[in-house]
Amino acid sequence: MKTENAPEARVGVGDPPPLGERLRRRRKELKLTLQNVADRSGFSVGFISQIERGITVPSLTSLIAVCRTLKVEIGTVFTPPNVASPITRRAHRPIYALGDGDGNVSYERLSAAFPGNVLRSTIIHEPPGRRSEPMSHEGEEIYFILEGSLTLEIDGERIVLESGDSAHFPSTRTHATWNHTSKPTTILHTCTMDVFGDGEPSGDPDNSLAVTRGVGRRDIAKTHKPR
Repeated sequence: MKTENAPEARVGVGDPPPLGERLRRRRKELKLTLQNVADRSGFSVGFISQIERGITVPSLTSLIAVCRTLKVEIGTVFTPPNVASPITRRAHRPIYALGDGDGNVSYERLSAAFPGNVLRSTIIHEPPGRRSEPMSHEGEEIYFILEGSLTLEIDGERIVLESGDSAHFPSTRTHATWNHTSKPTTILHTCTMDVFGDGEPSGDPDNSLAVTRGVGRRDIAKTHKPR
């Protein structure tokens, strides 16, 4: 569903060939088996196979891990929106996702890119029942629950976060998320991993700024469903 205030963007997946097919072709170019990719990226063979067959849509961080294993820039398979100006308005910030369907996570990019920046921030819309795959990577991250509830699993320990709760931890710890509820969950997520695939950042660190307006955001979380 599209909303009047936040245009929806389907970026990088809708055009043929689909995401899974592009990853499969790259794997075969490198003469790697599913087991090779699974071992090097830290996932199961079944998970990699499901991505290639279009059964599972990975999270942004999981996709980056697979792309690194395949020695391909994430921008060649997925291109999220850029922050084009120092100030962005909520009404013009697109909601984007890696795939189609009501069961996929969707994102709103908040942070800008400039030389020296290390923080990447998004608003994540987790649909009911969505589970992420366990993973670990470099850096650190923070989850802040804006609306709804989320189960966060870190090194096998499950923690239920409610609206207003937060968690901050090293991303090197194995972590996964699960929207265990029957309603969408909205999360402010900040990490130091380059989940946007920006490459060489642009802008001036002395005056770069990204400001987003939050009017009506809770209404978006209630009404938006990725197609």
